[in-house]
Amino acid sequence: MYGINYSPELTGIGKYTGDMGPWLVDGGAQVKIVTAPPYYPNWAMSFGYRNRFLREAIDGVDVIRCPLYVPRSPTALTRLLHLFSFSVTSFLPTLFQIFWRPNLVVVIAPSLLCAPAGLLVAALCGAKTVLHIQDYEFDAMLGLNMMSCTSGHLAKFAGAVERWLLRRFDRVSTISFSMMRRAKGKGVDDGKILFLPNWVDTSFMQPQTCGARYRGLFGFSALHKVVLYSGNIGEKQGLAMVLEAAAAYQHDSSVQFVIVGNGVQRLELERMAAKLALENLQFADLVSYEDLPALLAMADVHLVVQRKGAADMVLPSKLTSILSLGGHALITAEAGTELALLVDQYPGIAELVEPENLSAFLVGLDRLLGQRDASINVVARDYALKNLAKDPVLNTFFTHLTDLCGEKR
Repeated sequence: MYGINYSPELTGIGKYTGDMGPWLVDGGAQVKIVTAPPYYPNWAMSFGYRNRFLREAIDGVDVIRCPLYVPRSPTALTRLLHLFSFSVTSFLPTLFQIFWRPNLVVVIAPSLLCAPAGLLVAALCGAKTVLHIQDYEFDAMLGLNMMSCTSGHLAKFAGAVERWLLRRFDRVSTISFSMMRRAKGKGVDDGKILFLPNWVDTSFMQPQTCGARYRGLFGFSALHKVVLYSGNIGEKQGLAMVLEAAAAYQHDSSVQFVIVGNGVQRLELERMAAKLALENLQFADLVSYEDLPALLAMADVHLVVQRKGAADMVLPSKLTSILSLGGHALITAEAGTELALLVDQYPGIAELVEPENLSAFLVGLDRLLGQRDASINVVARDYALKNLAKDPVLNTFFTHLTDLCGEKR
């Protein structure tokens, strides 16, 4: 496996890749991963790691860590430098795996800049290849207007390289049907595309979880209604609107907002909250995975917030846990996107509103807060059990991998 994020990162891609490695080991596979030291979502070295080469074992996985450039305030240019630096420092450690002779090379995107090294190792070993796309990094930057070259030669060139690389892999897996359609639109054959949704441990994220301890830690009583955002605090989320919503609820002390997480936008949001004098909003750091169910269980309403243009390039991983807990979620997504189609197909699974539209956001929030029945969202829980349970999802993927390894070149 070859990807920039891995355990012990608590959120996003690192969490899922960190789950997959030990699960494959438990299934009898030998697994190595070339990755970076944990830095996300703080954009700084975390968990006591230093930014250097390191080899360690985590839950039976041989982990090879390579240093990289980590910008303090990521921009389009510094993000590209960040991804490029990892592709450079990890090239030789990845290439050395030819002496191990893997049967399968799985590249995790982002970053697609790692794809050439992964393909080279596979070619030299006669191994099969899988590209697993968690984010369409290039499309996301364009969709969020993080690059000014949307109509320029650079954008066209980068898009052509991306399409060429995607077609070189034996299989391309990704996390949603809309992202599968995007892969097909980039020239990947239908027969090569696999569905691997982000999963959840439904036996760990259970509706019966009690959130009273975290309500007490934040100073809330049973009478308070808690609106919670938990996850990365970055460009894609557009969380300034949550602060504007909190300002609109200042008159109602029974409604309290909590933003839990870290990321490049947190300091800016804290300054904005201070300027608005928000007494009904608290910030907190991420909690350990073991404590996550109890944290989420304290909320009456969960926020799954994204800016326009992000919904079909990236999918919020936090949603799987919310659904498994039977939570009531307010989702911002444009019509026709994967999230919008999910809400349309499963009425009651969540409340959907247009992104970056404060009026619509407040209407949706009012509707959820006004629910008299604060019980479990049965539609959400049932969907998680049937579609997102960890073992069935990974069992299906493992079957695809073993079938692929059995094919002749």
